[in-house]
Amino acid sequence: MTDRPEATGPARTARPPMTPLSRPEFVALMAMLMAVVAFSIDAMLPAMPRIAADLSPDAPNRAALIISAFVLGLGCGTVIVGPLSDSFGRKSVILGGVAVYAAGALLAWQAQSLEWLLAARVLQGFGGAGPRVVALAIIRDLYAGRAMAQMVSFVIIVFTLVPAIAPTFGAGVIALSGSWRGIFPAFVVFAAVAAIWLTLRQPETLPPERRRPARLTALVAATAEILRHTVVRGAITVQILAFGILFSCLSSVQSVFDATFGRAETFHLWFGLIAVVGAGGGFLNAFLVMRMGMRQVIERTLVAQIAGSALFLTGTAAGLWSGEVYFVIFLAWTASVFATAGLTLGNINALALEPMGHIAGTAASVVSALGTIGAAILAAPVGLAFDGTPIPMVTVILLYAVLARWLMARLPKDRPTRF
Repeated sequence: MTDRPEATGPARTARPPMTPLSRPEFVALMAMLMAVVAFSIDAMLPAMPRIAADLSPDAPNRAALIISAFVLGLGCGTVIVGPLSDSFGRKSVILGGVAVYAAGALLAWQAQSLEWLLAARVLQGFGGAGPRVVALAIIRDLYAGRAMAQMVSFVIIVFTLVPAIAPTFGAGVIALSGSWRGIFPAFVVFAAVAAIWLTLRQPETLPPERRRPARLTALVAATAEILRHTVVRGAITVQILAFGILFSCLSSVQSVFDATFGRAETFHLWFGLIAVVGAGGGFLNAFLVMRMGMRQVIERTLVAQIAGSALFLTGTAAGLWSGEVYFVIFLAWTASVFATAGLTLGNINALALEPMGHIAGTAASVVSALGTIGAAILAAPVGLAFDGTPIPMVTVILLYAVLARWLMARLPKDRPTRF
């Protein structure tokens, strides 16, 4: 077969066999595995008002914790799934993660209190770490450098189609089942399809001779190596802020559509439009990263996000727009947040993982764990601080973008130095 992923970057010994999948099928499969997480977040957005009414009527803002709980579990799960995949292979760890994810979804289906639901969402996120993190390790097994960043961008392009349709799907499930609970069996079906596809079509990319023993001392040593590397450590910090921007938006965007603009019933349609427009960031990155490099794309994107957020806040404070104009401007700003994710997250991952090819699974695990746990911590207060307007959300996102750009300017470009 001629349409296979090509290995690029520094030569390595004992490379795994290349996947026999065509590039489009490989991208689609990796995107679906990673989309288990996006589906589990975005399909919940239309259900949040009903969950708040059923399980937390006295404190409806607490329903926003449904997103943060999943992200927290996701971050905790990534601590172990990468090292496990370095020891036992990629496919078996993904399949085990899917099983845990399904168990969490079924527990959430039967939740009788918000606390029960949040605990189940943590477990669901913990299992979701398997397909999400190990898919990145599979890509890292087969690609390096800018080619890896480009492949991750292709995956994110497909990945962003899920946020476009997930809220509409979630709204449809609620309408058909008559309850927000019907979303959770749908999660199980989606993950099962991805697992079956992986089992039948994708060969293992980490052969036994390249696996690392499952020893705690080896994990500690590998983690220490990752965190000692200045570029990797700096990229992780920027990734925390970049994910914080995205998750802060997700934690409040449905509430803004409802309370600020009175469009709760059509939220899923508007959100789909935002996601489609925002997906252009992934397309643009796949084109730009091979010409400009990862760092320039990240830095210029963050500058654009800073300018857009500052303009939104300034115009709002000055009363320059209202009514439909205000709504359209908010739509454009929200789409810019999704575009920022498409233009930065794949590149930041590639920057962090590039020096760590010999421990790709552990590196993917540590990078993703710190990124998602940090983002959950950054995003949780944003949802709780909702005051009926988008101002708290936009203000915090502006702050995170400024910090991320400042840190990128300090990120060493050649060899590790003090960060």
